[in-house]
Amino acid sequence: MSTAFSMPAEWAPHRAVWTAWPYLESEWGDALEGARTEVAALCEAISGPGGEKVKLLVRAADEAAVDRMLGNKVERYAMKYGDIWTRDTAPVFVRNREGKQRAALFRFNGWGQKYVMEGDEKVARLIAGAARVLIDEWPMVLEGGAIDADGEGTLLTTLDCVLGANRNPGLARRAAEQLLSDALGVERVLWLEGCLANDHTDGHVDTLARFVRPGVVACMEARTDDDPNRDTLAKIMSSLGALRDARGRRLDMMVTPSPGRILSGSGEVMAASYMNFYIANRAVLVPMYESRWDDEALARIGELFPGRTAIGLPARSILHGGGAFHCITQQEPA
Repeated sequence: MSTAFSMPAEWAPHRAVWTAWPYLESEWGDALEGARTEVAALCEAISGPGGEKVKLLVRAADEAAVDRMLGNKVERYAMKYGDIWTRDTAPVFVRNREGKQRAALFRFNGWGQKYVMEGDEKVARLIAGAARVLIDEWPMVLEGGAIDADGEGTLLTTLDCVLGANRNPGLARRAAEQLLSDALGVERVLWLEGCLANDHTDGHVDTLARFVRPGVVACMEARTDDDPNRDTLAKIMSSLGALRDARGRRLDMMVTPSPGRILSGSGEVMAASYMNFYIANRAVLVPMYESRWDDEALARIGELFPGRTAIGLPARSILHGGGAFHCITQQEPA
């Protein structure tokens, strides 16, 4: 690899996970209390059956609510942050073969200047400081939800997001690959195209496809004609079938159903995805959307992680903010 430090696969052991308490009423509206309930349930599941320490960013004004809902089940950190989307605002932790860690800090511009929240541009540095790891800064706009690593030199990402004009205008694909290689220790970058309907992130890969072990990728297929992502998901499956990883393996695909047409209270299609699961040390946490496909998706994802308990938890309120469980978690490797 081009650097001694590399990005571990998410299924590698974690020291902890970083998440945050939702508070921005201007973002959440009527979904705020529901989002808090869902975040609390996720923290409880990760710290319990998930077998993982939860490090929660929280404002002083919300300490009482966290006390009431989570007690001592989380470690709390008081620092300025925009809201709960730590997958994208926290650093990407990398480590070397001796187990030494560093924090890869990329530029952050509010998801292409669409959602600029005070504190988000600095919180990665604060988290790295709290984790007591050295920092490497990289001249590229990148969110953690845009990348997924297999731990063996392969990185999965999307053209729409990483090379979009609202993030890295003028950045050539080859130059982007070199930056990702230098920062994350990867040998091959696999590019997908497309994004879910009304996806705020412009196509984060953690809504489309995920490594579940080296050489194996999970993705979704539409089961109904009215699925708003039917064509996009078919294109993703076709693209994955033609890709090879850094070891030269053709990717195997494990397919779950799509949640289908999930609507907000105002009737707008939301970017629901079962691929937004979080892999904790002893469990995999899967978002549930009150879809007819929830049970099947949970069972299929559970089969991909033998030795881990598959836990489905409600995520519709969090989805109102634009994501689900993977979007609000960033693992710190052991």
